Amino acid sequence: MKIVMVLTSHSELGNTGKKTGFWIEEFAAPYYVFLDAGADITIASPKGGQPPIDPSSDTAENQTPAVIRFKADKILQKKVSETHLLSTISSDDYDAIFYPGGHGPLWDLTKDVDSIKLIEHFWNTKKPIAAVCHAPSVLLNVKDADGEYLVKGKKVTGFTNSEEAAVGLTEVVPFLLEDELKNKGGIYSKKEDWAPYIVKEGLLITGQNPASSEPAAKELLNKLSTHML
Repeated sequence: MKIVMVLTSHSELGNTGKKTGFWIEEFAAPYYVFLDAGADITIASPKGGQPPIDPSSDTAENQTPAVIRFKADKILQKKVSETHLLSTISSDDYDAIFYPGGHGPLWDLTKDVDSIKLIEHFWNTKKPIAAVCHAPSVLLNVKDADGEYLVKGKKVTGFTNSEEAAVGLTEVVPFLLEDELKNKGGIYSKKEDWAPYIVKEGLLITGQNPASSEPAAKELLNKLSTHML
């Protein structure tokens, strides 16, 4: 069971002068779900090497068990510092793909040509795809075999407008993910702010927020266990 996890390479939070990147919980929790299930995990990013970590994801209130485990895991930290260049990743080598969030993907992975092609190939070869929080933005410019936007007519979720307002970044982000998923024809749904919530549409799995990352990872494993029989 081989899974590729794709992290953002974008570190600037708009024009605020503050930093962003990937959200630790949204990477670490799924990573350990996969690792503990015996998966072979590859980590990639658009620029390769060390991807930026969103400093907000390492605050006192965000010290989840997965975050604490990550911070003590020197092997994983080294692996993260040496992410593979996304352009070198082939979907033929993997059984599934997972995108953790953080605000970074809104700026780079949403329009990254290599990411778009990769997701399209996973979809066309019927392999599971999962993305959580802001990472469903990676789906916005992906098209299916008929040339339609992949999310069109499909049930999806992602970081909500109200959650974006709650963190005070409505005017900073390049777009509001909830709005854009709807604009591309997605059948968007959500739960209350910060509640764990995932949506399944065939082999496509999306999660609303950081709390949804572990449930999304477990659902991806579930899809793999039935899909690979």
